[in-house]
Amino acid sequence: MGSQTTVNIDSVVNTLVGSARQAMSKFRNADQPFVDEAVTAIAWSLYKPENAASLAENAVSDTGLGNVQDKITKNQRKTFGTLRDLMRVRTVGVIEKDLELGIVKYAKPVGVVGAVTPSTNPAATPVNKCMMALKGRNAVIVAPSPAGWSTTNRAVELMREGLAIIGAPRDLIQILPAPVSKAMTESLMKAVDLVVVTGSQNNVRGAYSSGTPAIGVGVGNVPVIVDETADLQRAADLIGMSKTFDNGTSCSSENSVIILDAVYDDMMRAFAEAGGYLAKGDERDRIVDALWSAPEKLNRQLIAKDAEVLIEHCKLSAPADTTRFIIVEESGTGSAHPLSGEKLSLFLTAYRVPDFAAAVAKVRAILDYQGAGHSCGLHTTDLSRGQFMAAQLDVVRVLVNQAHTFGNGGGFTSGFPFTLSMGCGTWGGNSISENLNYRHFINVTHLSTEIPEDKPSEEALFGAFLKKYHPDYQV
Repeated sequence: MGSQTTVNIDSVVNTLVGSARQAMSKFRNADQPFVDEAVTAIAWSLYKPENAASLAENAVSDTGLGNVQDKITKNQRKTFGTLRDLMRVRTVGVIEKDLELGIVKYAKPVGVVGAVTPSTNPAATPVNKCMMALKGRNAVIVAPSPAGWSTTNRAVELMREGLAIIGAPRDLIQILPAPVSKAMTESLMKAVDLVVVTGSQNNVRGAYSSGTPAIGVGVGNVPVIVDETADLQRAADLIGMSKTFDNGTSCSSENSVIILDAVYDDMMRAFAEAGGYLAKGDERDRIVDALWSAPEKLNRQLIAKDAEVLIEHCKLSAPADTTRFIIVEESGTGSAHPLSGEKLSLFLTAYRVPDFAAAVAKVRAILDYQGAGHSCGLHTTDLSRGQFMAAQLDVVRVLVNQAHTFGNGGGFTSGFPFTLSMGCGTWGGNSISENLNYRHFINVTHLSTEIPEDKPSEEALFGAFLKKYHPDYQV
């Protein structure tokens, strides 16, 4: 299909969209129990242990990214958590009543959703989006990364089988045929009712310029502070666990750690206990030269690879049998200091700063370079510092004493809704400043009935202002 004309590509897309609209017409009037059955059916298609395992194996085989065991965990954990969230809410009929305002809210579908998904999560992300979309009684057409098409196609087949079992239309979930091209994805974006993009910023920008309502996500590049009050070993264990999950493929994975001078050496010892290796001498330069194939372009041969691959490629003296991640010291930020950016790998940048104020300034500088709006973190026993960061930094999420990979995108102890798509607000060029969730897949009709007049006096609204700035004016 790579040589097909634009007319032929549009024809393929229009056929898919037509089938999606037919399926939606049969699903639109489904009641809440049947909608919840449909969501549960597609959740089970990925959560089922043998499916979670086979899709994880396919994903690593197809893309060369991450590792099988962590992808199994991701497939099941994200699906389980999202299902928990979705089973607790209504999306059919009346979803809210505000008697004081005389407003009753009715949920309606948004339409056919174009779901653009990345190679890093070719099974978990499509299923996650399809669960949310079907909760709103929508249909979905998945546009996968070409590298992950085979895995995503199998996930779609399994979801369609799950829908058929409960008697729901299979075509509520479809996929672009291989070979997926940029032109085909762009055609889909223009033909659907809502585009939801997780993946490259080129795709995000394409979605926003498609003329279709779109939701995109920003770049991850999480910096975390370790202050002088932190439980250092716990912080090291959490950061190490988060950094190494699926070989650093998560946009929520810690990329930089900013450590106060008073505990820097102790923290490095704690990192060593957690499997971290501190690069020495000219190893730092070899890492930089190897990790970036061009300015701001990561070397795909090293991203999301096992530690032993990095050790061998960069000729490090790290012990391959005990090293889980590699720490590289840095002082600067910006394009001249690529280690301050996102690395999608088991490399963690370490900064040494004199005090908490300098640490916050370093977080701001890192996010100004990459990761604007996404998130940052803090390990401390002084919770007021977390409040200060939340008040002062332009990020959507500030996590305190947590492993980012397991808290940012929804966790059983974090309170965020489970998702694989995290909005970064206007700071990151996004239309949402929260985790993607079911609310983004419903339209709401508001029924208004008359209430007692709610009209304050001019004195109540203008009195204090006029008294302060225009004392001679009488209301």
